[in-house]
Amino acid sequence: MKNIDGQLYELHAEMCKVFTSAKRLEVINALRNGEKSVGILVKELRISQANLSQHLGILREKGVVKTRREGTTVFYSLAFPKIIKAFDIIREMLMERIARAGRMAVRL
Repeated sequence: MKNIDGQLYELHAEMCKVFTSAKRLEVINALRNGEKSVGILVKELRISQANLSQHLGILREKGVVKTRREGTTVFYSLAFPKIIKAFDIIREMLMERIARAGRMAVRL
C-alpha cells in the first residue's frame, strides 16, 4: 500500500492531465462565477454541444465539476471553487512569462 504522499502525487498527476485541454480550461473559467447550463456554455464557448459534453464528462468524472438538473436542463458548476485560485496563479505566471519573452525579443 502506498503512503499518503504517494497517493497525493498520483492524484495530483491525474488532475493535471485533466487540464491538458485548452477547451477544458475555458470551461473551468466560464464556471468561475457560478453554475451555467449546457446551452449557455455552448454559446459562450462557441463549441458544439457534442464536443462540450465530452469535455464536461471528463471534468465530471475527475470531480472537477458537478451537476444539477432542473427539468430537462442540466447545470454545471465547479465542485471545488478553490480551483480558480490555482487557475489564476498559473495564468499570472504565464502572463509574466509572455511579458518577459516580449521584453527579450525587443532587446534582440
